[in-house]
Amino acid sequence: MPFARLFLPSPIEDYALIGDCLTTALVSRDGSIDWLCWPTFDSDACFAAMLGTPEHGRWKIAPKDAAVTAKRAYRDGTLILETTFSCKSGTCTLIDFMPPRGEASDIVRLVRGDAGVVEMRMELLLRFGSGANVPWVRRLDDGTLQAVAGPDMVVLRSNVEMRGEGMTTVSDFKVHQGETYHYVMTYNPSHLPVPEAIDIEIALEETESFWTEWSSRCNFKGKHRDFIQRSLITLKAMTYAPTGGIVAAPTTSLPEKVGGARNWDYRFCWLRDATFTLLALIDSGYVEEAVAWHEWLLRSVAGAPADMQIMYSITGQRRLLEWQADWLPGYENSKPVRFGNAAHAQLQLDVYGELMDAFHQARVHKIQLNGETWPVETALLKHLAQVWMEPDCGIWERRDVPRHYVFSKVMCWVAFDRAVLAVEEFGRKRAGGGMARHPRRHPCRDLRQWLRCAGKYFRRSLWLEDAGCEPAVAARRGLSQAGRSAHHRHHRPRLNGA
Repeated sequence: MPFARLFLPSPIEDYALIGDCLTTALVSRDGSIDWLCWPTFDSDACFAAMLGTPEHGRWKIAPKDAAVTAKRAYRDGTLILETTFSCKSGTCTLIDFMPPRGEASDIVRLVRGDAGVVEMRMELLLRFGSGANVPWVRRLDDGTLQAVAGPDMVVLRSNVEMRGEGMTTVSDFKVHQGETYHYVMTYNPSHLPVPEAIDIEIALEETESFWTEWSSRCNFKGKHRDFIQRSLITLKAMTYAPTGGIVAAPTTSLPEKVGGARNWDYRFCWLRDATFTLLALIDSGYVEEAVAWHEWLLRSVAGAPADMQIMYSITGQRRLLEWQADWLPGYENSKPVRFGNAAHAQLQLDVYGELMDAFHQARVHKIQLNGETWPVETALLKHLAQVWMEPDCGIWERRDVPRHYVFSKVMCWVAFDRAVLAVEEFGRKRAGGGMARHPRRHPCRDLRQWLRCAGKYFRRSLWLEDAGCEPAVAARRGLSQAGRSAHHRHHRPRLNGA
């Protein structure tokens, strides 16, 4: 019996994440992969049911019995997901993971019989082009299924017999206690040969070893360490290993409010979001990720400081053209579904403060950065000196008229403050000429004047009388962030006073 076609996507909190540090998949509580962009975070999706229906692509493995309960957990310290299904006739466990990338990308799904016997069903609907393209599927001589659509190829191998039903690949099987069945799906560009099959046991062992070794390096010893470690693993899964870029999210167009239109594509590297992730990783002892991100940043922002964007692709690309997929109805009918993000061209002044604070924290933690870091910092600051009093789009990325935002002005203060610290506490060379000297354009001409006058300019930025200023809670957030990281003896009293 096929799974019911009446479909509502799972609540967001019911999706679990698996990944290989190049992309991620979202698995629902009922064993369905409803979202996967393959082979990278910003590729088109081949499973897009989360933003539509099963006909837009999904991969479900679950008991046929509708009266089933499901309990889920990750293996300790890993991104290996285990979902245990219990029904009247027995119990089985679905094990989902993505091995660290070899020559091709794999999703491994194992069904293990734990007690009694459970009747299972597998349904696969591959839809490339984010739900738009039905692939051509054929069976190879060894029983492997090959699906091709344009540049994309997926092969599926299993020890269970598979067949076609309409435009769906299905399996029906019974799993008894002690038995294990497997499905391994592998991606490769369609112009390349069919990839070799992996050794499943070795892949599971290597995946577990990869994650347990990484998570064991967490140096946090305080309360709720397990929760901290789980969050760090999730953050690690959001990094793109080849470049060090860190995506804001693996999804697009999940609405800020169900039924609303503020549905954006977050599969890119926001400088702001990445700095927050970076600080969490640094504070927990993960230096390699910090160095890799800084290297990605230097490559991405190369060029004129005025051209720095608030976000880039995982490889550092700048043009993130935004378009709408009108064939997808959206999560719980929240339209439009967008790919790309036009906000990449916005001016958001707070980004300068977050970047400079990230560089500052790297120095505090004695992380050895590329020697080109300080010249980049000073170039960005010279540009900020020209624009810090301009209205911007703010942290909310509003798409109407730019405004003066308290949070943005506070973070401009942070940017200059961290530059002072770099010179006075870490021996960086003072910036040369080229700084604007008009008092409305730049808060200081030299460090001594900055120490005398920073408080005045800081207070002035707080009380901008503009109808577009954000609520006081946002200003408090900016003050908190600025004060929490301010180490210079001259600065904290002024922050507290403000």
